[in-house]
Amino acid sequence: MRRLQSVKVLACAIGLLGALPLAALAAGSAAAAATAVTDTIPLYPGAAPGSEKAKQAESGDFILNEWKARNITRPELIPYLPEEGKANGAAVIVAPGGGFEFLSVQSEGAQVARWLAARGITAFMLKYRLNETPADLATYEAEMKRRWHAMAQGQGRRADDMAKSPGALQARADGLVAVRRVRELAARYAIAPNRIGIIGFSAGGMVALSVATQYDAASRPDFAASIYGALPGGSSVPADAPPLFLAVSADDPLLAGASQPVFEAWRAQKRPVELHVYEKGGHGYGMNRSGASSDHWIEEFYWWLEAGGFVKGDPAGLSRS
Repeated sequence: MRRLQSVKVLACAIGLLGALPLAALAAGSAAAAATAVTDTIPLYPGAAPGSEKAKQAESGDFILNEWKARNITRPELIPYLPEEGKANGAAVIVAPGGGFEFLSVQSEGAQVARWLAARGITAFMLKYRLNETPADLATYEAEMKRRWHAMAQGQGRRADDMAKSPGALQARADGLVAVRRVRELAARYAIAPNRIGIIGFSAGGMVALSVATQYDAASRPDFAASIYGALPGGSSVPADAPPLFLAVSADDPLLAGASQPVFEAWRAQKRPVELHVYEKGGHGYGMNRSGASSDHWIEEFYWWLEAGGFVKGDPAGLSRS
């Protein structure tokens, strides 16, 4: 029953109607023609540690002009596979953002995963655990808009406060388990176990940066990326930290200044790092287009992967389309 509910939520989240099989989730874009989506991969064999008594029901809601998933307590990975014979051995875990209250599973999740899969990268959208929010959508939206407006004005919750919430701590644990699970399944998906990375957006960027600083041997990502994210307070950069890609817009009202300290921390450890600061774009754009140069962050991410040897060429030329 839970799996059927999850399918319905995610089908809605990428703009489809009705309860569709997971293989249909890749439909809806040119890139999707080269992408197959398989069944979900639970991160834990049973209830996630710390969520054994959770009662909230996962839901899909139209919030801020896009479908969002809320009240997730059973984390899982959703694979987006390249067309048969096109996989290049690289894998990327995609962590959508949403302030640890919802997941932007469309513009920061499924669309990113499909784009990567169309270019030979095996992608896994990560549905990580979240803080509980009111089941009633109207109640939640009113509460959320008040708090996020205050945050944009420099008041209320800051990134460090969000990173200390119960859902955020669980999400960071889920990110580490996600890397470990993908590495365990590398042979099944024809993935090179030394070319597994994670990319996150906003709160998902905090998850990605936590993974990139708090790993063990099995959960260490081979590369990481944070798009308008932040490094949780108290984190330190290990001497063998993975190569890191950072992108943010100068007019981001929430986290415009959060990427520069991360860049400097990686540089201080003499670890590979690249930072892109775009003039415009705001916050939370993901794969949405506004006509700004920030629209092309994903092409630059791909070129960075290519230059680092994590992907082995692009014979179809799709990275420049």
